[in-house]
Amino acid sequence: MDISPVAAASRAEGTSAADTAANKATLDYDTFLTLLVEQMKNQDPTDPMDSTEQIAQLATFSQVEQTIQTNKHLEELLQSSSLSQAGSLIGRTITSNDETVSGVVEEVQVYSDGLVAVLDDGVKVVVGPGVSIR
Repeated sequence: MDISPVAAASRAEGTSAADTAANKATLDYDTFLTLLVEQMKNQDPTDPMDSTEQIAQLATFSQVEQTIQTNKHLEELLQSSSLSQAGSLIGRTITSNDETVSGVVEEVQVYSDGLVAVLDDGVKVVVGPGVSIR
């Protein structure tokens, strides 16, 4: 779980993917409803729109919106879990996976894709597979 400083900094300052998707879905949902109303206003009276198809389109779009909301809640749950894990690392000894860096964790930085432990000597260690924590 390598975290490049540029990617980590941009993620820390930006919005989450679920928030971006939710904003886009809201815009698209509003646009969809506007188009649906316009389509109903301008339909041919001798050949009206099939109501079954209309309901199926609306239901599919609703499912996409609900999936985006579920993803947003899952991201919040994962963030909460990361914060809890970060708090439990403070004051413990950590050794990098290649055993070249070791020290007491003084600070933990939380990013959307992982944790970075800052040791008492200022060295940063990515918390990931192979890292030893005592």
